[in-house]
Amino acid sequence: MIPPAKDIKQDPNAFTSTQLPRDGDWGQMTTSFGAPITDDIPPLTVGERGPILLQDFHLIDKLAHFDRERVPERVVHAKGAGAHGYFEVTKDVSHLTSAKFLSQVGKRTPMFARFSTVIPESGSADTVRNPRGFALKFYTEEGNFDMVGNNTPVFFDNVLASFVDIIHPQKRDPRTHMFNPDMFWDRFTLRPVSFHQLLIQFSNRGTPDGYRHMHGFSSHTYKLINSEGVPHYVKWHFRTDQGIKNLKAEEAVKWAGKDPDYATRDLFNAIERGDYPSWTLYFQVLTEEEAYNYKYDVFDVTKVISKKDFPLQEVGRFVLNRNPENYFAEVEQAAFAPAHMVPGIAPSPDPLLQGRLFSYTDAHLHRLGPNYNLLPINSPIKPANNTMRDGAMQFSDNYGRKTNYYPNSFGGPHPNRSIFEGEKDWFVSGKVGRYRKDASEKDYEQPRALYRLLDKTEQQDLVDNLAKDVSLTQPFIQKRVLEVLGRIDDEFRSRVEAFLRKENPDL
Repeated sequence: MIPPAKDIKQDPNAFTSTQLPRDGDWGQMTTSFGAPITDDIPPLTVGERGPILLQDFHLIDKLAHFDRERVPERVVHAKGAGAHGYFEVTKDVSHLTSAKFLSQVGKRTPMFARFSTVIPESGSADTVRNPRGFALKFYTEEGNFDMVGNNTPVFFDNVLASFVDIIHPQKRDPRTHMFNPDMFWDRFTLRPVSFHQLLIQFSNRGTPDGYRHMHGFSSHTYKLINSEGVPHYVKWHFRTDQGIKNLKAEEAVKWAGKDPDYATRDLFNAIERGDYPSWTLYFQVLTEEEAYNYKYDVFDVTKVISKKDFPLQEVGRFVLNRNPENYFAEVEQAAFAPAHMVPGIAPSPDPLLQGRLFSYTDAHLHRLGPNYNLLPINSPIKPANNTMRDGAMQFSDNYGRKTNYYPNSFGGPHPNRSIFEGEKDWFVSGKVGRYRKDASEKDYEQPRALYRLLDKTEQQDLVDNLAKDVSLTQPFIQKRVLEVLGRIDDEFRSRVEAFLRKENPDL
């Protein structure tokens, strides 16, 4: 029997040792429908050497279940690790949001975190050069709130349709089934807006030293709405209390071969020994007027908001203090989606965020089925109550005899119209059209500032990491990379070009 959601999320006494227990008796082995099994090894046959009988239900059931043990792998964020913990409010932010889990200092909310690489498959190494997913699920009294971010404050592109096309060239070549640097750099040089993310990825922050030593970011700007209906626009920053630590390129490659599960093992072992990792949450807060008049588009996920202009404001802290009991049930089946929000928190007009509101939920419906919300790791503390019924793998009581339509005359469920959903006087208008966003000088300003912010050693590591990868591409692509780098910083371009000419003097 699957344990109820509250047991997985809240039981602090769950067994978590890395060594299997040898004491105890798990009782009589049964079929999947509860009938006792006399022997689990020899099949039912006609004589000692005869054919196996189809009537051996347990054997057939065991094999059939084995054939279906895997759910479809995530297209992105396939390799990951997770842990349970809690979030605690440390500063009053009730003037910013009506969200109840943020309503008072000292309030604690159970939560689950999943960290991951983004592009590689489930069997890949933890230390590959790649962004890291930073997904958090808060089990609040108003329902689940998911913050689905990364360890970088920006992303590859700011256009929704490009989401697919920034993933495909980082995946495997359709013909060779190998990773292809030509695909990678061809696509991103044709969309230079990606280079802010790429400079972070090819710096040492592209290979963090495990999951405990990296920051997390909402990347997108979100909207907070207080009890008066007043909106603010906010970036979320989760800063590691363990301090930032990164791996040099050669260290990352070494650990990929020596221990592909390096980050997963580090997180699990730290929690097992009681060294609980934590992160402090900060907001960058802008009024509506400040957001719409800032020097950069705050709804463009390829841009950051300067902390000098809008300093970080402390909100709270989350601590991870319990490892999963079963990886598949709690980590593989965990389903995070930006659309999972609670009153007081809302999306912004960020076009990429708007698309993710649909895409993540749709991916879970494909991967886990229409009732993925019933899985214990995904179910809210307060049970859902609506008119949605049936579907594959409906393993609840399906609301019993309750009516499955609204409105009805037989007791509900019914909406609560007193709950405030949005801010006052929000008005949107405009002409329908396809508004293209081509690269402008503003798209090179922040990558330039980032490059010049790095110290000499970090700059050299960035040059070496990026140039080595670009050197694997065709000359015409190398020339395009240099053109983009020249728009960012002449010295940066010259250093990369010097490296490439050693490999290709005719460049």
